[in-house]
Amino acid sequence: MILILAFYLFAALTIGSAVLVIFARNPVHSVLWLILSFFNAAGLMLLLGAEFIAMLLVIVYVGAVAVLFLFIVMMLDIDFAALRTGFTKNLPFGLLLALVLLAEMIIAVAAWKAGPVTPASAGAGPALPNIEAIGQLLYTRFLYPFELAGLILLVAMIGAIVLTHRSRGDARGQNVSRQVDRVPGEAVRNMQPGVGEGMKL
Repeated sequence: MILILAFYLFAALTIGSAVLVIFARNPVHSVLWLILSFFNAAGLMLLLGAEFIAMLLVIVYVGAVAVLFLFIVMMLDIDFAALRTGFTKNLPFGLLLALVLLAEMIIAVAAWKAGPVTPASAGAGPALPNIEAIGQLLYTRFLYPFELAGLILLVAMIGAIVLTHRSRGDARGQNVSRQVDRVPGEAVRNMQPGVGEGMKL
């Protein structure tokens, strides 16, 4: 009984916070509602016995992605009133996407009610822990796609660093060799200004 109540509580909070992510006027509030939605989704994963996915939701999505979104929204000076002006123009396309997603959800529920595609014996045994089963599948059958995903992320990180680390004419760079070769006697000057006189550079 307590599991059913916990499921409905987490599910209602997840759906409610997801709706508030869309309809919140302040983008900072939207990110905070998104964090709440991730936490409730992690609770649902715990109820299903997927502890590893729940941990990933909290550590990766809440601890990194959502906090990064929050920092970006708070730091950037974006005119959100100008962004909302095109809402009515994109409304038909948004409604079309909503209908497509609704049709996919109906098909998914119908397929779920029809039963599993593979027999129950094809899955992992009940004695095998969830994290161990994911690790065995990830590092045996899906080893090459896993390594390819890591390589793509590495290339994306290097590309982002190269694009942002460009030379600028208005910035004063650091000349390390000039700093090392300086004479200590020329670097510091002992000035003795008089009373009421300012420092003359």
